[in-house]
Amino acid sequence: MVAGNGLLYPILGFASCVAFIYMSFGGLKLSSVPKEPKLCFVERNGTQFFLDGKSLYVNGWNSYWLMAHSVDENSRPKVSAMLQAGAKIGLTVCRTWAFNDGGYDALQISPGQFDERVFKALDYVIAEARQHGIRLLLSLVNNLQAYGGKTQYVKWAWQEGVGLSSSNDSFFFDPSIRKYFKNYVLTVLTRKNTITGIEYRNDPTIFAWELINEPRCMSDPSGDTLQDWLEEMTTFIKSIDKNHLLTVGLEGFYGPKSPKKSTVNPEEWASTLGSDFVRNSNITNVDFTSVHIYPDHWFHVLGFEQKRNYVVKWVRSHIEDCDKELKKPVMFTEYGLSNQNKDFQPSQREQFYRTILDIVYKSAKKKGSGAGALVWQFFVEGMEEYNDDFGLVPWESPSIYKLTIEQSCRLARIQGLLQEKENLKELCSRRE
Repeated sequence: MVAGNGLLYPILGFASCVAFIYMSFGGLKLSSVPKEPKLCFVERNGTQFFLDGKSLYVNGWNSYWLMAHSVDENSRPKVSAMLQAGAKIGLTVCRTWAFNDGGYDALQISPGQFDERVFKALDYVIAEARQHGIRLLLSLVNNLQAYGGKTQYVKWAWQEGVGLSSSNDSFFFDPSIRKYFKNYVLTVLTRKNTITGIEYRNDPTIFAWELINEPRCMSDPSGDTLQDWLEEMTTFIKSIDKNHLLTVGLEGFYGPKSPKKSTVNPEEWASTLGSDFVRNSNITNVDFTSVHIYPDHWFHVLGFEQKRNYVVKWVRSHIEDCDKELKKPVMFTEYGLSNQNKDFQPSQREQFYRTILDIVYKSAKKKGSGAGALVWQFFVEGMEEYNDDFGLVPWESPSIYKLTIEQSCRLARIQGLLQEKENLKELCSRRE
């Protein structure tokens, strides 16, 4: 929701809370309503997120595996432990997958066919996040092959004899596949949680929907194919769910017509992927922008300091785009430093993270569009099968643990939350 007048927001915030209470409890008398903590939908006004009429800035993380690890009830304690640990260090948003298409423990077994066991796992994740005061950024499909992704949709169409092409990019232009995906989106958004009894589209625990993780359509470098798909799908989602914010899931590269393609993109290839940060983010139904930060993947000859200097330019450029042109918040929804770099030192991670978090904090302090950042990725002990060269257990790295709390506390101070939330007051008072 976008309002032109900031003074309207306390009223809007109250209205969204009242609406949620009504949807949750219907015509019950107030005396019979369970004592649930008040929870309102996150909203947007211009370049800022708002919650309860106040500006909201996010320090968060990625744990893509929450649903997958909740299918087996015996492994659910690790999911609960991760959410509890995030809350303990002041994190407020976790980004995770709300998809698993085909393959092992798939949520969507085939087009329109769902495994109720896995849906109940996603129910658990949402309910558990609510219990720990964590909101979820839920991604709806993968551009990559992990957990099915667009490749699986193309295979389904091909197997059913309705596919126009075996190209992965036909995900974006094949009418049959568009129909598959719309059906999936409708099913997820209107799902009634078996634990809370709340439809997903009516649950404020969900921070926002992410349309697709890292979309690329390399068969059409002009970007027209992807743009058309994004416009159609964002309109479709908003027709079902007007409560939640929506983002694309972009990496942040500038397209072939952008003046920044040669000055900010890592290399020439980045402008040929069929995506464009400004054009894609400027779609009316996109509420906030998303950017990823992986200089390890983008450069193969630069040393650590050169990568860090580049990241400063990358982050500032996108905040500038959102401050001046797009007039929307920007979330750096993935950032990480690989431990496989030839010159890797553990201390570099703290320096790398701090570089990003400092810029976000400075933007937030002056009420800019830098709305938050989500580290890739955190997990708990005994989960090596879900790890990659970016993951870590935060409390096993004292410098990262300390930095994470520092960011949580300084963002909380900007928002005036230290006197309102006892957990933050206690957490941040230990640092003073």
